Amino acid sequence: MEKIEHKMVPVNGINMHYAQLGQGPLILFLHGFPELWYSWRHQILFMATHGYRAIAPDLRGYGDTTAAPTDDISKFTTLHIIGDLMALLQAVSPDEDKVFVVGHDWGAIIAWHFCLIRPDKVKALVNLSVPFSPRHPKRTPVESLRMAYGDDYYICRFQEPGEVEAEFAELGVKKVITKFLTYRTPGPLFFPKGKSFGDSPDAPVDLPPWLTEEDVEYYVSKFEKSGFTGGVNYYRAFNLTWELTAPWTGAQVTVPCKFVVGELDLVYHMPGRKEYIHNGGFQKDVPFLQEVVVIKDAAHFITQERPDEISKHIYNFIQKF
Repeated sequence: MEKIEHKMVPVNGINMHYAQLGQGPLILFLHGFPELWYSWRHQILFMATHGYRAIAPDLRGYGDTTAAPTDDISKFTTLHIIGDLMALLQAVSPDEDKVFVVGHDWGAIIAWHFCLIRPDKVKALVNLSVPFSPRHPKRTPVESLRMAYGDDYYICRFQEPGEVEAEFAELGVKKVITKFLTYRTPGPLFFPKGKSFGDSPDAPVDLPPWLTEEDVEYYVSKFEKSGFTGGVNYYRAFNLTWELTAPWTGAQVTVPCKFVVGELDLVYHMPGRKEYIHNGGFQKDVPFLQEVVVIKDAAHFITQERPDEISKHIYNFIQKF
């Protein structure tokens, strides 16, 4: 890890921290919730030793990236994040017309939109865990999720500013981080009021072999400093992003793409997702989708749970371009 360089750059009205390593074609890694650049630590090292320049920012509202107004939910739309990334690419690699993009969780959602809005900037895309979701022309994302799962579904619970932050504070940062990162139930994640993750706040969390105490402490140190509001605001801006992306209703993702998901991933088990991924819907919306990989006995945080496997899947795909 000590080989990885850390830099700050002003972009789009904020100060963005990013980690980088290596020389060669640029790969932009986009993390999810509740994660950081650190979620790509294994892939950064792997790709750097295989002839690529790996860059992984702390996205707006996360980690050491600063100056995002967390009290203003309207500043956390996917369009804002893409604006940050465009400015980052211009700052770190102004002569590179196109880059590779790799996303996971919220990073995958951002990557899909990046490819919708600026396909001219992307050589190829590898997205993990969250497939493309075509925009419903009449129903907001949160409304759809509430209809499917009810008010206790975690994304629905995240909507009220300050409410879930208070519950996270009561649980403690370490408990929140470990409960999310070790979640392996292939069903929906509910977060009922006063019951947190459904168990006792004092219930111990056993770390899997792929997540060390040192790893957890790194996340904890950063989220204790930044808080969770920045990350949760992505969910709160879901409906605003839906409004702003109306011009792309029905648009296809027209870049070469590979999709990888864990067999136990809660997103993979959402109603209709498997059918969409495997029965033609996904291919219709992403016509240059070349591979779909389902990793057996893996859950949501596959960049860390199966680091070598994920690194090889990324490398084997992007080296074609």
